[in-house]
Amino acid sequence: MENKIENYAGFWIRFLAWLIDNVVINTIMWILILPLLGALGLHFAALEELQELETMDPDMIAPIVLSIVPGIITINLLVSWMYFALLQSSAKQATVGKMALNLIVTDLNGDRLTFARASLRYFSKILSSAIFMIGYIMAAFTEKHQALHDLIANTYVIRKYP
Repeated sequence: MENKIENYAGFWIRFLAWLIDNVVINTIMWILILPLLGALGLHFAALEELQELETMDPDMIAPIVLSIVPGIITINLLVSWMYFALLQSSAKQATVGKMALNLIVTDLNGDRLTFARASLRYFSKILSSAIFMIGYIMAAFTEKHQALHDLIANTYVIRKYP
């Protein structure tokens, strides 16, 4: 089947959508992580005491870092995955950043992504990020403006209204 899609979104508009999405995700992360830190007893007053790391006993720092970092990484991964996969497989076919710029994510036929394909696209972004973001930069040079994760998941980012 020949592809009838012609209005592929270019690198810079996709980059702007990515910036907007990062603001949204970081806001969600702060909303989720601040109560978690408070529950661990790491409120702002306690964090001020940690500013003098060179004077602290290393045996005291390691447990704090090792107890917080894995949780933050896990929350970030889950929030980001759900944000991208659920929104891109929804009827809107777009994240907040893409919606703001009238972009949608489609499969090769121009149809809405399944949750599985949107998840594959999300996790493929790890490869796109791996070497100096070259997988993302590919969108500036491929004929249909596909990044590496689009090629892996067989997706396009297109302008909703050409």
